Amino acid sequence: MEEELFEHFRLVADQGQAPMRIDVYMATHLEDTSRSRIQQAFKEGYVHVGDNVVKANYIVRPGDVIRFVMPYRRRGLEILPQDIPLNIVYEDDDVLVVNKPAGMVVHPGHGHFEGTLVNALSHHLGISQGPDAEDERMGVLVHRIDKDTSGLLAVAKNDPSQLHLAKQFFDHSIDRRYQAIVWGDVKEDEGTVEGNIGRDVNDRLRFRVYEDEDKGKRAVTHYRVLERFGFVTLVECKLETGRTHQIRVHMGSLGHPIFGDDRYGGREIRKGTIYAKYRQFIQNCFEICPRQALHAKTLGFVHPRTGEWLQFDSELPEDMTALLDKWRKYCGQMPEE
Repeated sequence: MEEELFEHFRLVADQGQAPMRIDVYMATHLEDTSRSRIQQAFKEGYVHVGDNVVKANYIVRPGDVIRFVMPYRRRGLEILPQDIPLNIVYEDDDVLVVNKPAGMVVHPGHGHFEGTLVNALSHHLGISQGPDAEDERMGVLVHRIDKDTSGLLAVAKNDPSQLHLAKQFFDHSIDRRYQAIVWGDVKEDEGTVEGNIGRDVNDRLRFRVYEDEDKGKRAVTHYRVLERFGFVTLVECKLETGRTHQIRVHMGSLGHPIFGDDRYGGREIRKGTIYAKYRQFIQNCFEICPRQALHAKTLGFVHPRTGEWLQFDSELPEDMTALLDKWRKYCGQMPEE
């Protein structure tokens, strides 16, 4: 099953339309969209007539419905540039890789119109966009991570890079690996979770795994154990697909919700003793890392201009490092069975 495509532009050819190459037709009818962006869209297969992908030399006919689609939703919000510090780990003329801190929203919306990563990027790149703009020039982020998840994100700095990176995400060729501290002692040293992820009908803020493909989108997560603490486990999760809350939902479906994840039951004591001393220890852990213990640690992709494979790795943030140190110390103090 493919990733979902979202319509950004739609053109309907008049009944009296004379034969014309579709790239020329689009360039004359989408005046606020650059020719290079249109050509790149053809190259990546994002121009459809009806439901069929077409090439730049397709001849437009009367009544043709021409659709410009992308693997992410169109934004349609005003972007306010804000001078917010960014932890940039790589930057050239085409791409930028940023290490997002926990607590920062990626895209404006849903009550977060300022202080987001996109606001910071708008300032850094010297670009902005009004609410009625027809061109998606600030669609620089082609993937996202949750507000309370930290880690690496790729940013496109121009139209060809944006479309090229979006295609890699669409084709699942991006290397995305996360580290997470999850509740319980994960039984297998490694494994794969496959389950269709869709919005929970009983709670619109949550997602869940469905057996029915009509209720959710195919999602695949590969995991392996890095370190065991008896009551919790440090795991690496490699994404094959990129659904909303995917790792949080998939690990929760195994009975191992991410430690501290309030939305999916990770802020409850899921394993351990009933003694007050242990409960206080867990409470102290929640205070050390007051969010889901999930970090987008590794990111790899093909550079959109050079074709070179770029691979980036980031250190675990201080809150997760402190949490792991606390568990190591706790397990070291435990008597042997």
